[in-house]
Amino acid sequence: MSRRVLVADDEKNMRWVLAQALEGEGFEVVQAVDGKEALAAIAEVEPDVLVLDHRMPKPDGMEVLRRLRAQGNTFPVIMLTAHGNVAQAVEAMKAGASEYLTKPFDLEELKIAIEKALKVRSLSAEVERLREELDREYDVEGIVAADSRMMAVIEDVRKVAPTNATVILYGESGTGKELVARALHSLSERAEKPFVSVSAGALPETLLESELFGYEKGAFTGAMNAKPGRFEMANGGTLFLDEIGDITPAVQVKLLRVLQERRFERLGGTRTIEVDVRVVAATNRDLQQLIADGEFREDLFYRLNVVPITLPTLRARSGDIPLLVAHFLEKFNAGAKRISSAAMELLVNYQWPGNIRELENTVERIVILSHDEEIGVDDLPLEIRMNARECPVPEGGFALPADGVDLEEVELDLVRQALERSGGSAPKAAKLLGLTAKTLEARMARLGL
Repeated sequence: MSRRVLVADDEKNMRWVLAQALEGEGFEVVQAVDGKEALAAIAEVEPDVLVLDHRMPKPDGMEVLRRLRAQGNTFPVIMLTAHGNVAQAVEAMKAGASEYLTKPFDLEELKIAIEKALKVRSLSAEVERLREELDREYDVEGIVAADSRMMAVIEDVRKVAPTNATVILYGESGTGKELVARALHSLSERAEKPFVSVSAGALPETLLESELFGYEKGAFTGAMNAKPGRFEMANGGTLFLDEIGDITPAVQVKLLRVLQERRFERLGGTRTIEVDVRVVAATNRDLQQLIADGEFREDLFYRLNVVPITLPTLRARSGDIPLLVAHFLEKFNAGAKRISSAAMELLVNYQWPGNIRELENTVERIVILSHDEEIGVDDLPLEIRMNARECPVPEGGFALPADGVDLEEVELDLVRQALERSGGSAPKAAKLLGLTAKTLEARMARLGL
């Protein structure tokens, strides 16, 4: 990655000190003595970071910053001033500065600010690359993902969608099971026919049976007219049965017959109705355990479990959170509003017990309630902010979350962090992890890195 820094300051000694310090850290440094020279240098060779003095001649730093942003330049700008105050800092940040440092400052502080700015820019570029890649290759009915586990789900969807095979989706609440079900329908030859959804867990047994199979006039008190069920409504298309693990044994028997024979009778009726329906089921429960407990029919399980697809939790694909946040910001018409890097870090590290649904609701809430263009840490819900402070770590080790962890995911995440922190150097990353380089390389191979 390029590491070109333009230092624009009218003080010769300041430019020299900054150039020496940054070149010693491996940066390529370009110097400018005033605003005019800075703009000319930027037009010739765009820097990765601009270190800009607030008070310079022809034009001053603030004017340079405003011109750059008006021209659409997005590289980070670190503003320097010898006469800092809160009002100036606010003005600079509103104009688009990434950081605001007051002279005299510690050189280490500037280096950290530059590294942070480069990292944010790199992440933004990666998000944009991933967005373009998704638009080009993985635009599957609104599923936003780049994580390898979710990519595997998308690949399975592409493979099974053209068939008539029954699919069952496993995953926690809020992981996007209905979205995947709709993708299966949209990519199938049934796309022009109805997609009908019913949540088995939301209805009592009597209502669920009439919803699924319909009823004839007079079938029960209040049945003034005949009504078709969801199977009839979905004829030729796809029926999505959500929360399949919650249906009662009596309804399970009828459902099994429909899956076997593709025929049924309405409630209170004798006429056999035949349907051509592709069934996609979903559950957040362990059906094998329900079978063991005598609550779910084993023969129905095998009828449903033809093609099982498991959706990962959001915490297992936290790398997708910046993409999802960008998607929801656009969905909720956030305009120029953006998430600060500190706020994004908290969003990425939060456990999201409600998964994507919870993230979507959170983004909608902060878009409505935040007043500034930059959405900061203070704009996030209390439970997310508290999560950053209430993670007690026992002495000499890591804190195990109450709901446990996937050890392989933790290992993968730690190895990725070590590689990122060490600039991709395996020996340096191994040192951070207390491993030999050879051992780390073996683990990287096992983890698919």
